[in-house]
Amino acid sequence: MEQQNNTNNRLKVFQSFVGKEVQNSPSNFMNWLKPTVISAEKRALHCSYVVRREMTNPHGILHGGITAGIIDDLIGATVYTLGLHNNYTTVNNSIDYFAPAKEGDVITAKTSIVKQGRAIINVQCEVFLESKKRLIAKGYSNMLNVG
Repeated sequence: MEQQNNTNNRLKVFQSFVGKEVQNSPSNFMNWLKPTVISAEKRALHCSYVVRREMTNPHGILHGGITAGIIDDLIGATVYTLGLHNNYTTVNNSIDYFAPAKEGDVITAKTSIVKQGRAIINVQCEVFLESKKRLIAKGYSNMLNVG
């Protein structure tokens, strides 16, 4: 029952930000990314991000490390909303990059849990450039139960 309450409370926090920019996240990186929550459901989060100048590489496109950071951060938040008693950490990221985004573009990232085991939770995240209806990156992570 307590896990259910944690899930509900943590998920409700994300749901309270639907249509708004996330503020005061426990993740300082999430606060820097400034996502706007599109939807928050059990086992899935969907957020939008504005590509800012400090997120770009010398070619003026979204830096691959920022894309990886968005994927990792939103996957971590998705696992957090499960309300589990134990902590989880990323043990690997596998990311494919398909297309660029530039400063001023609005991108979205959507997660879903692929498989939830006792020790490992596998989560995927797709990042889209909505204006062009284009998948720009897709990543998977395994999250390890560290107690």
